[in-house]
Amino acid sequence: MSSPVRHYLGGGFDASGVPFPLVDPVTGRTVGAVPEASRELVDQAVAAARTALRGPWAAWSPAERSRLLHRIADGIEARFEEFAAAECADTGKPRELASTVDIPRAVANFRSYADLLAGRSERSWHTPTPDGRGALNYTVRKPLGVVAVVSPWNLPLLLLTWKVAPALATGNTVVAKPSELTPGTACLLAEVMDEAGVPAGVFNLVHGRGPDAAGQWLTEHPGVDAVAFTGASRTGTEIMRAAAARLAPVSFELGGKNAGLVFADADLEEAVAGTLRSAFTHSGQVCLCTERLYVERSVFDVFAAALAAGAKALSGYGPMVSAAHRDKVLGHLERAVADGGEVLAGGGVPRFGDERDSGFWVEPTVLAGLPEDHPAVRDEIFGPVVHLAPFDTEEEALALANEGPYGLAATVWTGDVRRAHRVAPALDVGIAWVNTWNLRDLRTPFGGVKASGIGREGGDHSLDFFSEPMNVCVKL
Repeated sequence: MSSPVRHYLGGGFDASGVPFPLVDPVTGRTVGAVPEASRELVDQAVAAARTALRGPWAAWSPAERSRLLHRIADGIEARFEEFAAAECADTGKPRELASTVDIPRAVANFRSYADLLAGRSERSWHTPTPDGRGALNYTVRKPLGVVAVVSPWNLPLLLLTWKVAPALATGNTVVAKPSELTPGTACLLAEVMDEAGVPAGVFNLVHGRGPDAAGQWLTEHPGVDAVAFTGASRTGTEIMRAAAARLAPVSFELGGKNAGLVFADADLEEAVAGTLRSAFTHSGQVCLCTERLYVERSVFDVFAAALAAGAKALSGYGPMVSAAHRDKVLGHLERAVADGGEVLAGGGVPRFGDERDSGFWVEPTVLAGLPEDHPAVRDEIFGPVVHLAPFDTEEEALALANEGPYGLAATVWTGDVRRAHRVAPALDVGIAWVNTWNLRDLRTPFGGVKASGIGREGGDHSLDFFSEPMNVCVKL
């Protein structure tokens, strides 16, 4: 890594704390150490954020905050290669993915909220009164206060900046806790924040694990006014319990078991290529990845054969993020096979004949033949595994796709524009893609339903979450 793993609080860097190992998922080797934040250090970070709320930051205008966000974006761009290297070192993802998705999107997150903030206006109303003189009502939006941002390991910089940018845009102060598995880009972001002139205490960074550690201490902290979290649904449940005790607002983007629908009238070549992306990007370690695919019966065999061939031909994919996560994925595959599932492609661990054989790899895998209530079909695997099943009617396809506890994203592959507009809105998800996948406009709402999240991120939706509307009434 280009920078040591350090905490950042009150405008200064701190490397204190008992270290735990940082492991390269490509080779399984220990490559560094992460300092575990103590409860006292978390307290100091929250205190620094609360102090900054009452400092000069409180007087910054939206235009000044907008310019700051642009300076932060400039700083990430100036150190683009360092960020890309750190992202790859922590996650094991291919350099091409980090360079074309993660780092550019982090830059875009700051720029998009800077531009939205600069063009935002409040609402006002002229209100009639019995004396005929009237009144003027207008709204102002005020920051929530200290926001805890807890981000995951799969898209470390992208999802951290996706929350930090709108939180700062609306005048909050932030205490961020990245995943203990992927601290590198968060450390670089703290350096960029420092160089960009972010006032002391406005952005703070602590490292550590989740339960009974920095993550829990931060989200339970009485000095934290709101929590923005991306991660597992069960962790979101625990955070929500803690936040409920003090009625703190939460924004959650949680797990998914995303469905894809392939109709017989689709361009099958395009649908296969799109599904290879949606199932196996970052080795399936993206919350939006397709894990269960339903294909119209008349084209099922042709599609399944083509998808399996494509999965077998994939190269340049990365490992699972950790040994524990690899074992979880392999455990799902072992049970699927034991229960009669058919492995059309993959299903095991690739062998390279070099140091990668000690890393945390799983082959891109296509399964078929399992019942809908099987754990491999029902539970989130979060790895390079997709299960195929046939359907006969549009109604059956929708029923299958909408089954289960999750509702984050879905894909629809069809050549019928009327069907596209019928089916997509009928899916119980936060976002549905038609004949594409993961095509995003940062102004649109993003989030899930059911166990996949609470609230929406993106554009004005994030700016609204991170600020509180207040009404001012002036009698004329």
